Amino acid sequence: MRVLISSIAAHGHTYPLLPFAIAAREAGHEVTYAIAPSFHPLVERLGFRPVAAGGEIREAFGQVWAQSGKDPRDRFSTPPNEVMAMAGRVFGEVLPRRTAADLAPVLAELRPDVVVHEAGDLGAGLAAKVAGIRGLCHGFGRVAGGKMLARAGDHVGGLAAELGLDPAVVAGPGLGDPFLDVCPRSLQDPAFLAAFTPDRAPRVPLRSVPFAEPAPLPAWVGEPGPPLVYLTLGTAFAEGSVLRTAIDGLGRLPARVLVAAGPMIDAALVDDLPDTVRVEQWVPQADVLPHAALVVHHGGSGTTLGALASGVPQLLLPQCADQFDNAGAVLAVGAGRRLLPGEATPDAVAEVASSLLNDPEPRAAAGVVAREIAGMPSPAEVVAALLV
Repeated sequence: MRVLISSIAAHGHTYPLLPFAIAAREAGHEVTYAIAPSFHPLVERLGFRPVAAGGEIREAFGQVWAQSGKDPRDRFSTPPNEVMAMAGRVFGEVLPRRTAADLAPVLAELRPDVVVHEAGDLGAGLAAKVAGIRGLCHGFGRVAGGKMLARAGDHVGGLAAELGLDPAVVAGPGLGDPFLDVCPRSLQDPAFLAAFTPDRAPRVPLRSVPFAEPAPLPAWVGEPGPPLVYLTLGTAFAEGSVLRTAIDGLGRLPARVLVAAGPMIDAALVDDLPDTVRVEQWVPQADVLPHAALVVHHGGSGTTLGALASGVPQLLLPQCADQFDNAGAVLAVGAGRRLLPGEATPDAVAEVASSLLNDPEPRAAAGVVAREIAGMPSPAEVVAALLV
């Protein structure tokens, strides 16, 4: 079977799809990956043929921010509802318009049997419908981060009409296609779950498998010693002052602290570190998580689900986008704590992190969710069921 998989060129949108893509290839299917050029090197390293589709997410956000008359540097102080409104335009209009146009000739030439489109990549799903090709929608996390997707839906109907589609047909989660949901039911938004009525395409549970590009772990990570605390603010919205605050707080603990600065913060600029803290530009997160006693992070979908899959408690420092919803979901199941903007000081970080390291209840709650995730169908099982 010829399979085209498409996602937005961002780590949080692409990494969740790669285990499914790898499973499809291992099952003998011919897999092509559609994504903006910045991610082609990754796709090629994994052995997939890339095709260019869609714009760069930062450029799309820059365009919408500029049209709003706001300074992008104010993104952390802009009210969340305004950020979500702008994100709705990015994911419901700017990016899908470009992706649908780019994929039209690709689909005409390749004629895949199925298009697997990531939940934020609505343009690929629309292009598949225009071409009369079966679509599957692959989630990347909790869909009440679906506030963003719901805002995108406010715009995508107009684009669907321009493409000759009935807007009613593409309404709802996943443009009406079967939805491969990597979020365990206990964390998923109840309103999203309720949308899957008998008259619409199904929600298909799919185990979240943390993905990491192959890279060596610092040798000391797996060595005996004080508990390991892993700190990351992700790849999209990291703020240097928040990272510094977290480092200053965690450096007071009797723990080893591994910091992944990511692409938004230059690790070389994070200096004057406590002796127990080590900063790396990039680490293979999926390989780090099983060693961690605590994960301190921004609340991105991949890190949230990855920590839960490893049964690790979390301290969340949400800043924007779907991070607040993810943090609230972790709190609701008792698997971690949260410090909102304005609450996160070095003292508060140290106090809450110490509590999480010493309190067995959050770890037990995380373990319950880890077992739920482990019981979900694997990518190989879902590939065998759906790619027929």
